[in-house]
Amino acid sequence: MKDKNEIIHFFSRHIREILEQAEVDFEQLQEIRLRAYKPFLIRLGGEEYFLSKQGEALKEPDRAWTVTPKEIRETMELVGKYSLYAYEDELKQGYLTLQGGHRLGVSGKAVLEGDKVKSIRYISCLNLRLSHEIIGCGDKVLPFLHDETGLKHTLIISPPRGGKTTLLRDLVRQISNGTKALRGHTVGVVDERSEICGCFQGIPANDVGLRTDVMDACPKAEGMMMLIRSMAPEVLAVDEIGREEDIRAMETALFCGCRLLATVHGSSLDDIRSKPLLQRLAEEQIFERYVIMGFAGQRRRISKSRKSSESGEADNGIRTGMIQEESYEARPGMVRQILDERGRVLC
Repeated sequence: MKDKNEIIHFFSRHIREILEQAEVDFEQLQEIRLRAYKPFLIRLGGEEYFLSKQGEALKEPDRAWTVTPKEIRETMELVGKYSLYAYEDELKQGYLTLQGGHRLGVSGKAVLEGDKVKSIRYISCLNLRLSHEIIGCGDKVLPFLHDETGLKHTLIISPPRGGKTTLLRDLVRQISNGTKALRGHTVGVVDERSEICGCFQGIPANDVGLRTDVMDACPKAEGMMMLIRSMAPEVLAVDEIGREEDIRAMETALFCGCRLLATVHGSSLDDIRSKPLLQRLAEEQIFERYVIMGFAGQRRRISKSRKSSESGEADNGIRTGMIQEESYEARPGMVRQILDERGRVLC
């Protein structure tokens, strides 16, 4: 994320005013949630906070601003440039990809055509998930993913919000660019939900490397086949595999000589082995490396809404000058283990 103004211009006038006053570090801001007739909510540094009319970050909702349907409607008009019909194909997937690689999730009343969603009307809930690049987060992981024979087929296993997409993005960048120990590879990325590359009008907003070709907003299985046929990738990267067609497409990619780099929701290798669709891949040792991610417990100080008489430096996204208290928190993004194809610990 570049700066505060990149984010707040998406929102209606009054929501913008609250965000302009908010004493939060936008570099650590993860989500902004608007729900009709519900408190204004943000997720910052792994924790939830409510925002007051004055932009105060609160732990309790009592004094939080109550979002109105008009503010949600005006926000949708702004992001849709007053012509949401032009975005109907993307909107029926439940989200819009915005400039900067950010993603606006929506929910409301689904309009069906047969048994398929045609569009979403009466939108009452919005969730802006902010795109954050962490350049270099894969530095200590990549050396375990290749040897003198080349890159290893790799599966990143992580619970939701555990940092798997952020790590995947940086690994794609490094594999594409090349490092001192690894030559640059042609990488094909199938970005079904525009989360890896953050494409806007087909152009990646995130740095995914100089040899990377992206198939944006395309189902993973179909996108993998399209890239194999058209772009001859040496490495295929996909996020959140799990459907039967995904597995079949990956098997085809193996026969075509592609290296695989994928992510999946899970907590451990045993967890993956317990899932019928992924069990066979684990048993046949298709993946040669497993990167197990999790949450790191840390003590941190959070700010209560009552201001103190002292001021201070920014602390975990909220300015000090507020009464502080200690809490124990699980933070995302920790690589717990790197395993080989037999489950042996490498790191």
